[in-house]
Amino acid sequence: MTVPFLPFALPEIGEEEIAEVVDTLRSGWVTTGPKAKRFEADFANFLGDPDLHCIAVNSATAGLHLALEALGIGPGDEVITTTHTFTATAEVVRYLGADVKLVDIDPATLNIDPALVEEAITSATRAIIPVHYGGLAADMRALHELADECDLAIVEDAAHALPSTFEGRLIGTLDSAATVFSFYANKTITTGEGGMLVTRDAKLAQRAKVMRLHGMSRDAFDRFTATVPSWYYEVIAPGFKYNLTDIAAALGLHQLKKAHAFQQRRAAIAEHYNREFAEWPVITAPVAPVGQSHAWHLYPLRLKPEAGVARDRFIERLYEAGIGCSVHYIPLHQQPYWRDRYRLNAASFPHSQHAYEQMLSLPIYTRMSDADVQRVIDAVRAALA
Repeated sequence: MTVPFLPFALPEIGEEEIAEVVDTLRSGWVTTGPKAKRFEADFANFLGDPDLHCIAVNSATAGLHLALEALGIGPGDEVITTTHTFTATAEVVRYLGADVKLVDIDPATLNIDPALVEEAITSATRAIIPVHYGGLAADMRALHELADECDLAIVEDAAHALPSTFEGRLIGTLDSAATVFSFYANKTITTGEGGMLVTRDAKLAQRAKVMRLHGMSRDAFDRFTATVPSWYYEVIAPGFKYNLTDIAAALGLHQLKKAHAFQQRRAAIAEHYNREFAEWPVITAPVAPVGQSHAWHLYPLRLKPEAGVARDRFIERLYEAGIGCSVHYIPLHQQPYWRDRYRLNAASFPHSQHAYEQMLSLPIYTRMSDADVQRVIDAVRAALA
């Protein structure tokens, strides 16, 4: 009998989410409306602070763009981020005409190295975008101390980091200018496509809300549901189309309730991987320090030289065994746009480059059964044999 292919990632959608989406469709209000507002309020409550401003958007990319725009980032400014990320982290800086300064990672954590951030700061630097790689929080204490000393804003790319913690605090509740989460299909919770911008800054939040929907002074939901004439609005800036629909928010309402349970299952899978691979010629995924929580969006496995197999061939062997996997990430310094614009080379980013050449991401999602997890382990061992 042919063994079914095990995909790299699958969302877990329950009957609650399906019923909520159906209710939305039947309500007659399918774009941004009451359920998006509920999702924003629920998200603030989830983070434990109802006073946080939570702004639902159609992608984390949109949220990062809105946050930087609200901070006034523009031509002549520089923003520092890691080379070891998806291009969205950096491209939003270029949307605004500012420049990106890429730095290497700490090889132990795969997160941005604060010491290298400090070296990269110039008089043009305005902000830092740390990425909580795979769901492991970056060294936010060091980054905040640096930002405070140099008067820089921090916008956290938390696409992987729900519900990660740093020093006992959930990511999203730190003292950064803004934090942005992703609800893409393969993330720790999903709305299909979507994201959430979180901030304590009322002015930043107000600007982001206006720019989220065409720069209009009043949102469509308020105008179209009013019981008195409320058609008038003003366009105060050339905004964007970044709103989250109620259909998407309907998924998020129930996914959010499951976020901690989802994390516990992924953590159990990661612990099993770490235990089973401990004696093999691989570097297992970095774990969170004691007292911190890892969201385990990704499980990156790195091959040691003594593994005796190249990373690309290793991936081919897993696929031949029916196991999906991926690579996170092809570093930005390898990508033609970033490489050519900033004249980058691999020698300037040795830790990211080395990790990339060694690395692949194994399946780690809640729909995996114990038998699925064992299939992955067996396939990895066979690929190393």
